[in-house]
Amino acid sequence: MREFIQKMRDAGLVEDIEYEVSSLYEAPKIASKTGKLVFFHKLDGDKRGVMNVTASRKALSVAFGYDERDIVRKLSEAQYNGVCEKKGDISMHPPDLFSLPVMKHFPKDAGRYLTSAIVFSEYGGVSNASIHRMLVLDRNHLAARLVEGRHTHTLLKAALSKGERLPVAITIGTHPLVTFAACTRVPEGKELSFAAELMGENLSVYECSNGVKVPDAEIVLEGYISSEKTDEGPFVDITGTYDPVRPAPVIEITGMHMKNDPIFHGILPGGKEHRLLMGMPYEPKIYRYVAGVTTVKNVSLTTGGCGYLHAVIQIRKNTQGDPKNAIMAAFAAHTSLKHVVIVDDDIDIYDMEDVEYAIATRVRGDEDIMVIKGVRGSSLDPCRIGDGMNVKVGVDATMVMGREDEFKRAEWDD
Repeated sequence: MREFIQKMRDAGLVEDIEYEVSSLYEAPKIASKTGKLVFFHKLDGDKRGVMNVTASRKALSVAFGYDERDIVRKLSEAQYNGVCEKKGDISMHPPDLFSLPVMKHFPKDAGRYLTSAIVFSEYGGVSNASIHRMLVLDRNHLAARLVEGRHTHTLLKAALSKGERLPVAITIGTHPLVTFAACTRVPEGKELSFAAELMGENLSVYECSNGVKVPDAEIVLEGYISSEKTDEGPFVDITGTYDPVRPAPVIEITGMHMKNDPIFHGILPGGKEHRLLMGMPYEPKIYRYVAGVTTVKNVSLTTGGCGYLHAVIQIRKNTQGDPKNAIMAAFAAHTSLKHVVIVDDDIDIYDMEDVEYAIATRVRGDEDIMVIKGVRGSSLDPCRIGDGMNVKVGVDATMVMGREDEFKRAEWDD
C-alpha cells in the first residue's frame, strides 16, 4: 500500500493532513469533503491513517496502470490464474484492538467499525477473501456482518457443522488491487490468484499461526469465528442510510501483527470509495453477460446510484431487440441492480447529462421501459420489501434502427 500511496502522491492525488485529527467523526468528515486520498499524519495523536485510497476511477487507473475507460474491458478478460508464492510466516503478538485508530463514522453507529479489513478464511481445503464490516466489541473481539449465502458464511457453516471454529486472518492496509480482488465475485477460492494476476502474475503471501495465508499488509489480525453471536448495528451502508440491527457472528482475535509505524486504512461508509469498491467489481461481470447477447462497449455502475443499484450500459445494436436482452442479462449478472439504462456508443456513460439526453430523446415510455415486479433486489435498498424483494426497471435509451439519422446530433467536420 505504501508504494501505491507514493504513486498517488506523484500524480497529485494525495491530500496531507498534518494537524491532529480524531478518529471519532472528525477523520470521516474530512474524507467526505474530497475525492483525493487523505493521509492523516496525526490520527488520534500519534498514529497514521488513510481514507479515500481508491475513491475515484482515476485512483484505480493508477493502481491498474492503464486508462480508466479501459478498466472494465480489460478486467472482463481476467483468467484468475496469478501465482501466489509463500514467503514465510507471520509472528503474532497479543491483540489489542483499542490500540488501533478504528473510526466511529456517524452518531448512530453502534460503535467503532473496521471498514476496509479483508477477512481471509480457509476450511476444508477451500479459501476465501472478502470485506466485511466489523464492530469492535472489546480488545480482542469483533462482530462481523456475514451475509447469508456468501462465501465466508458458507465456510463458517461448514466448520460449525463439524463442531469446529473457522480460522480467519484479517488484513488492514493492503495494496488496493488486493482489496479490489477481495471485493470481486470470482470462481471459488480464486481471490488471491486474481489479486496476483492484477499485480503482474505474482503475489507474495505469508502464513499465520492458524494456517490462514495473507498478502502483505500494514496490520494483520488472526483468530477464529465460532457459533457465538451478538447484535451488530446500526451502521451506515452503501445508500447512506442506517442498516438495521441483526445478530452477527463474533470473531475472537488471538494474535496481532503490525508493521513499524503502521498506516491504518479506513473506508467511509456510503462514501465514494465504498461505492466504487462495492459496485465496480461487478462491471466486468455485467460486461461479460451482456456480451453474450449483443456487442457491448462499456459498463458503469453510477455514483448517483450508490455505485451499486444503477447501471448504464453502452452497446452497439445488432438487432432492434438487443437493448431489452442486454437489460435482462445485466439483471442476471448483478441481482442487486435496480435500474438499468442502455445507450448507444455515441453516449458518454460517465457523463450523466449525456445519459439523461439519451433518455429524453430516445425513450418512448410505452415501448422502451421494462418493469419487472416481485424480484430479488438488494437488501440495502431502503424501499425493499422484507430483506430484498423489489421492482426492477430497464430503460432502452437507444436509437431506433433504420432511423439513426433522425436521432444523431449535429456536429462539425474535423
